[in-house]
Parts: sequence; structure tokens; C-alpha cells
Amino acid sequence: MKTNFTIRPIPKYLIKRIRKLDLKYYPEQVGITRYYAYFTTKNKQLCKVTIALKNRKKRWAVKQVAVHFIHENFGYCKDIEYFWLGGYVVGWYQEGFSTYCKTWEDGKWYQIKDKYYDPAATIVNIEYLERFPEYKYAQYDSVYIYNIFRYLRLYEQYPQMEYVMKMGLRRYVMSKMILRKCQDKTFCKWLYRNKERLTEINKYYDVSVVLKAYKTNKDLDELQAESWIVKHYAHDENLKPIRKQFRGELPKLYKYINSQKITTDLYRDYFTACEYLKLDMNIPKNRYPQEFMRWHDIRINEYDTAKIKADEKQRKSFYAKFLNIANKYMPLQKENEDYCVIIAKSPAELIQEGKKLHHCVGGMGYDQKFAKEETLIFFIRTMKNPNKPFVTLEYSLEKRKILQCHGNNNSIPNSNVMNYINKVWLPYANKKIKQIAA
Repeated sequence: MKTNFTIRPIPKYLIKRIRKLDLKYYPEQVGITRYYAYFTTKNKQLCKVTIALKNRKKRWAVKQVAVHFIHENFGYCKDIEYFWLGGYVVGWYQEGFSTYCKTWEDGKWYQIKDKYYDPAATIVNIEYLERFPEYKYAQYDSVYIYNIFRYLRLYEQYPQMEYVMKMGLRRYVMSKMILRKCQDKTFCKWLYRNKERLTEINKYYDVSVVLKAYKTNKDLDELQAESWIVKHYAHDENLKPIRKQFRGELPKLYKYINSQKITTDLYRDYFTACEYLKLDMNIPKNRYPQEFMRWHDIRINEYDTAKIKADEKQRKSFYAKFLNIANKYMPLQKENEDYCVIIAKSPAELIQEGKKLHHCVGGMGYDQKFAKEETLIFFIRTMKNPNKPFVTLEYSLEKRKILQCHGNNNSIPNSNVMNYINKVWLPYANKKIKQIAA
């Protein structure tokens, strides 16, 4: 929205200061646009003016491009635009640095929301804040602050920021959770006792970890490690079906998976098999077996047997449906001089493949997913031994990508096999899928 907004030109002494700083920061005087900012007062309110600087050979120019106010939810911008890929772009037509005038470069001020058009910029007259006694103890000059107004507004709300800054805990000074907690004197004393660890250069503890360490009196490093594991597995699709059963102890589950050096899909299959077998999964030895792979194999075999018996009556019709799907996607099979890719033609083949390669493709509902055309199972064989199980592959028809690819004992295939699968077979398969869908 265009406005009648105006602001005084950049003071000459500040232009000299900016020029001096720019020569220090960019001694080679490269032609990119740089940003600086200065404080001034307008309508008796503190405001920050952002300026853009650009040079070409011995010529250089500065222009005001944005104005923000300390206590307003709006600001103003001029001759500047933001692009998702390119970031901030300033128009330099009037200064002779551009051959054409951009549509948004009209020299007029436009009103904007406060959070927009505020590029990172060095403030060249930070001492201007000395005119405002309310910020006397804000410690604003002791650290580089990207959004100085956000910092000062927060200081007005939480004066205890001064205490946090004096302890050197700059990493946490913008955290409202920490600042609110600093109203508790006991927490402040705890921060002081642990400030050396909290200010280590090569370490950072999440705010949630700091608060939990204070509350539980546990070690910071231990809690941070747990936090990392939780974040690592937080969006794992393999654990989504069983996540509800672990409410309140997800960190313990993630830590167990990490300690056992297993994949999340292995644990999901194990847990699902145990539930199918009606085992009490609240018992720790069932929930977290000490020798996971041993018990995984035992439960999967028991699951396979139980499932085969339960499905006896439906086997014939199911086998026919399975074979129809296999025939439909038979064109996805491929071979070269080293490897061949063969589609599974029956649940029995899945069971046999799983037994030979000691993994669970023969169970855990992979045959059901195949029959529903959710995923397809392929057997990777070498041309030297085309009948010998080698690598098993699960392919998603919806996402048209490989979900799993495992060899004997769930091992990761070597680079030659993976290159063939990802660079040769997968593009071929996706092309064939389009032809079948057409």
C-alpha cells in the first residue's frame, strides 16, 4: 500500500561511517548489495532505518530501503523486493547501476508488516540507544543481535535478560521459556552453577534439555543425547503404527533401537508379530528383549506359522489374486550381464526368500500389501546364480520409489548392486509403470 510516508535523508556523518565500515568489511569492494542500519527518531519513537549499499568500480551509492519502529506492528519499504529463491533484491536504476527500471522500483514508500523487509544489517550507531534510559541495562552492545528490536521488546517484557547476558548465556537470551523461568531464584542459581557447561563453545543444549536438567537434576549431556535420538526418530514412518503403544516412553524406545543397532522397520515387524501372537507387550522382556535379533527371528517364524494356518481356507483365492498382480507387473522385470530383477509370483516364494536370506519378507503382511497393489516385492539375483536368493527389494507403487532393499540378515547390498537398482532398474520400472497405468 502506497503512503505519504517520508523520512529524513541519511546524515552525512553516518554515510562516512558506513563507507569506512564497508571498506573494512569488504576491502575488495565487490559489486554485491550490502546492508547497514542506523537508529533515529521519528514522531518521538525509536526507529531503525535499513540502507542498501552498492558499488561499481569507483562509484558507490547508498539508499534507504526500509524503516521499522520499536513499538509498531508495521513498517515501510522502498525500492526493495523479496524473492523466495533470490532473497532481497534492491533496484539501482536511478543510481545508474541497472539498465532498466523494475516495476516495483518507483521510489515510493509502501507500508508493510513489521516482520517483513528486515534483512540482516550492521547497526552503525548503536550508541544512539544511550538516549533511551529504559535500555540502559539491556546489554545490547555486548553481542551481535540480528533483530535488535525483537531483543529490546523482549527486554521490556523480561528485564531478567540482563542477568542472563551477564552470565554469558547469550544462546538462551531470546528464549521466553528460559526468561520466564528466571523469575525463579532457584533456577537462576542453577544456571550460575552450570554456566561453564552452558557456554562451552563446541556444545549446545536445547532449551527443553536445560529445563529438564534443572527439573530432574539429570546430566545435561545424557539428556541432550536422548533429545537427539527422539528428534532423529520423531517422524519415522516405520514407528507410526506402534507409536501409540509407547506413549510416555518414546525416548526409551528410541534409545533401545539405537543401542541394539537395528532399523525401525525391524522393530515394528517384531512388535506387530508379538501382538498377533497375543504376547503381553507390557512385560519388559517382550518389549525390550536383550538379544533382539534372536527373538525377532523366533517371533517372526511363529508369526509365519500362525498366519499360514489362519489363512489356509483363503489361500487358493489369495494365491490366484497374487499371481494376477505379478503378471500385471511382469514388464518391470529386467536383466543385464550382471543382475536380473524378478517379481515375486506367490506368497510361498516370499516365505522361501525370507527363510533363505533370514529376513521377514515372508511375513509381516508383505504378501497382503502386494495383493492390494500397495507395494511390489522383487528378487535381485546374479546372472551367475539366477536361482539363488541374493537381495530382496520392496517397491512402492504410489510413491514409485524403493522402500527397502536388504540382503542376507538384513544387510545393506554392496555399491554395485545399489547402483544397478537405483540408476538402471528404478528409472526403467517407473517408465513401465506409466505405460501400465496408461
